[in-house]
Amino acid sequence: MDTENLTTPPETEQRTVTVNILTGFLGSGKTSLLRRLLEQPDLKDAAVIINEFGEVGIDHLLVEEIDDEVVLLKSGCICCTIRVDLKDAILNLMERRERRQIPWFSRLVVETTGLADPAPIIATLLADPLLRHQVRVGNIVTVVDAVNGPENIDKYPESMRQAAVADRLVMSKIDLVDPDTIRLLEHRLSEINPAADIVPMDESDTPGVWLFTRDIHDLGSRTAEVSRWLSSEINHPHHHNHHHDVNRHGDVRAFVLTSPDPLDWARFALWLSMLLNRHGKDILRLKGILALENVDTPVVVQGVQHLIHKPMHLSTWPDATVATKLVIIARGLDPAVVERSFKAFVTAGKMTGGAAAA
Repeated sequence: MDTENLTTPPETEQRTVTVNILTGFLGSGKTSLLRRLLEQPDLKDAAVIINEFGEVGIDHLLVEEIDDEVVLLKSGCICCTIRVDLKDAILNLMERRERRQIPWFSRLVVETTGLADPAPIIATLLADPLLRHQVRVGNIVTVVDAVNGPENIDKYPESMRQAAVADRLVMSKIDLVDPDTIRLLEHRLSEINPAADIVPMDESDTPGVWLFTRDIHDLGSRTAEVSRWLSSEINHPHHHNHHHDVNRHGDVRAFVLTSPDPLDWARFALWLSMLLNRHGKDILRLKGILALENVDTPVVVQGVQHLIHKPMHLSTWPDATVATKLVIIARGLDPAVVERSFKAFVTAGKMTGGAAAA
């Protein structure tokens, strides 16, 4: 359990390497998307860690083998395969970067295996004492193919979790299905993860590097990115209805907590710490904006399971509304119970002894 980030008020983040995670179920088209992204000049300062070089994909981009672990791609990207623990692979790349043994990189892309749950990778990045001050988690991009995606989400919990934690959901292979299938899948994904951007794409499309680069750490896109998360309540008003069918997407569902009154940071941090301590494994993703007492600007919080990113200030309020709004995507949690604990803990004038999070 890592709640160290909640013990102090948010501060401006330090300049570190941004890590993007690229995930998606077997055969969804991750490597193909990665190959097309790496061909673009805007990602030439990226390093890539993949679990295995696929038969399709990266091989024909190779230009030079630096050694038996690292290769240089035509675009300037550095690429290596995971032969050891992910943490060791990242630390090794960072060390070699500092020694100028490999080209300097400011972004790292980790491509997972098709069956991977992204949460342990995020845990490695956010909680490890050696890594947490050198890297920060950028956009998580999940590829869902339009042909097999709906069935995979139904049958495999890993596929559902990959969709639930994403910041960007790329619907691949849309040229292989009819428009109704695309619309149904898009609706389904937006209900599982209302805070994610959904991007339809086929093999002929050139993917925008913004899938990786335009994230909450990017000064130019912070307000727009948060606005998009928060519009989910408008698009999905039924998330306030705690009686809607809980089995519609397995037991994963999204809901929104709001408060018009400024929060006390310490009280909010305690509530969230207790909630994550008890239910962290079931909270797949949390994203929100906080109005805090004695703070003029909004504070952004986001996390995956029991791990919270370092909270961050925005310079202005999105759409000029000063209010707290949290989007939570959870598995098997009753939104009404979480909402009751939120109101009792956070919006109460004072804390009562012996209270506990949901």
